[in-house]
Amino acid sequence: MQHQPMGNMLRIGPALIWLAVSLPTQANSPEHATELHLDPAWLTLIHYQPDRFGSGYTSQADDPAFFLSENGKHSPRAELKATLDAIQKDGEGDDHALCRFPARATWLSQQLDLSLPEIECPGFQEWSETLNTETVTLVFAASYLNSPSSMFGHTFLRLDPPQDDDETNLLLANTISYAADAAAHDSELLFAYKGIFGGYPGITTVQPYYEKIRLYSDIEHRDLWEYKLNLTQDEVDLMIAHAWEIRDRNFDYYFFDENCAYRLLALIDIARPGTDLLGEVSTHAIPSDTVRWVVDKDLVSEVYYRPSAATSVAYSLSTLPDDQQTLAAAVANGYVAADGSEVKSLPAEQRAHVLDATYDYVRYKSEADGWPREIAAPLSHDLLRERSQISDVAPPEEPPEPVVRDDQGHDTFRLSLGAGQQAHREFTQLTLRPAYHDVLDPPAGYRTGAQLQFLRLDARLYTDNDELQLEQLTGVEIRSLSPRNAFFSPLSWQVGFGGRRTDTGNDRVLTPYLEGGAGGSWRLGNQTQAFAIATADLEIDDDLRRGYDAAPGADIGLLHQNNQFSLLAGAKTKAWIVSSQHRQDQLYAKANWHIGREFSLFAEFTREDHYDRYQSLWHAGIHAYF
Repeated sequence: MQHQPMGNMLRIGPALIWLAVSLPTQANSPEHATELHLDPAWLTLIHYQPDRFGSGYTSQADDPAFFLSENGKHSPRAELKATLDAIQKDGEGDDHALCRFPARATWLSQQLDLSLPEIECPGFQEWSETLNTETVTLVFAASYLNSPSSMFGHTFLRLDPPQDDDETNLLLANTISYAADAAAHDSELLFAYKGIFGGYPGITTVQPYYEKIRLYSDIEHRDLWEYKLNLTQDEVDLMIAHAWEIRDRNFDYYFFDENCAYRLLALIDIARPGTDLLGEVSTHAIPSDTVRWVVDKDLVSEVYYRPSAATSVAYSLSTLPDDQQTLAAAVANGYVAADGSEVKSLPAEQRAHVLDATYDYVRYKSEADGWPREIAAPLSHDLLRERSQISDVAPPEEPPEPVVRDDQGHDTFRLSLGAGQQAHREFTQLTLRPAYHDVLDPPAGYRTGAQLQFLRLDARLYTDNDELQLEQLTGVEIRSLSPRNAFFSPLSWQVGFGGRRTDTGNDRVLTPYLEGGAGGSWRLGNQTQAFAIATADLEIDDDLRRGYDAAPGADIGLLHQNNQFSLLAGAKTKAWIVSSQHRQDQLYAKANWHIGREFSLFAEFTREDHYDRYQSLWHAGIHAYF
């Protein structure tokens, strides 16, 4: 792909240009004339957003080097004038405005039919030729609960070169991504805090695609979805030009809105003016939601599924009958030799499948879990030797593409309305949850057994005295129930904090809390699992006798998930040991009936023994997903 230098035609005088900019223009405004500095395409190029208070604009770029005007961060008009002045000046080299801001220059030249000086831009020329981009693919890496930065998934752009030998070229293709520039020594907790409150600069990086595959697919076990965008070559070139403009510029990173997905939406908006993907963003930009918006805007021509190494190995093992899975585990763990009689006695096709699945598993464990080479290498050699003696048997098939993609799951904002009764007091409850998913929501498109909720608010109106109460405010609630088997032994865990109503024996007061737990989960069928979690709770409030209380406990239950019905049932026990020294035991059952991906009917019932008195709670209503 060749990029020609700007034309060297007769330039328009500065005064005439400024007159043209100030006068109304019909360009890109089908409804009515606008001034060019308020054109949506210009506002998007400089990342302006309307001020919440007042009628002005502020750019989300936080790097002074991104602006040519001293007032550029807050004045689209001043930045436009400064850009027009700068791109028409004589000069040379990469420091010239034409070289620093090729996307701006291209757009302004198109709008005003400008003739610009011919400036050689070796840096930009080399960069764009190295990227050699013909098409652009939006890649979505599935959610990964073990890292705060990846809980909602991650998106990045792959810059696809002209396709000669498809797969090899794509693996060597470059990618553009935006992420927080976090310090290597920052803890996960500090990362989450700074990410929420804008404590990190966001940086745009370019990396080969094979490095992304290694990170997301091979190490973090995350499936990848590739969405090929139907951009024209001119639109691709404009996107690449703007990526050059922001490649070393600071945009403060915010976990919920100005995140990886948000910046990529801006790049697509710039490539195809009028798309207005950023207009879909309200309080948050969750990667799976942003992919959904891109699909809904008819920007996608093809979708390709790339399963992770863990998904491929798990699928290969799942195709074996139970007794052969047991045999494969015995071979992998050294209890049975690859050429042992138990393996040799199998028919050739079955023996090949067992050897293939075991080899894939050993290779995966070596890569992901660091199995010692002195153990993995000889075993892999033995498995390959035995497999080479079996001909005319095809290698394992790739896992099938999921019926429902991640972007086709339910929307992440949930509004719930219900009615119920607690301790003989009737109430109406309204719940708002900006993000993201719980285990009783429609499971299609989400990880099995995964729950991630942010900023959920539960408000109750008691009908006996019209008292309005905040029942619970959930800051963060995460649960990961990952089933264990003979091959994989993941830890099931949960953590949450916020404020909730707690019973002090005389009253129900709102107290800050922190809770967590860890344990195991085991499959009882394709859609059901049992779990056992050791828990720990901490509550802090002046209404408690010592100002705080702590409770070790346990949660044992069953989880069933399918596309029509989800059920969570079990028993909890806690022993409060600081302020009140008492037991709190609970039986619970919660169920959702799913009506497509837009609605669910829900019902829950709990029976609790607390302060030596029994009380019941029932609650039913409807969830709506937006």
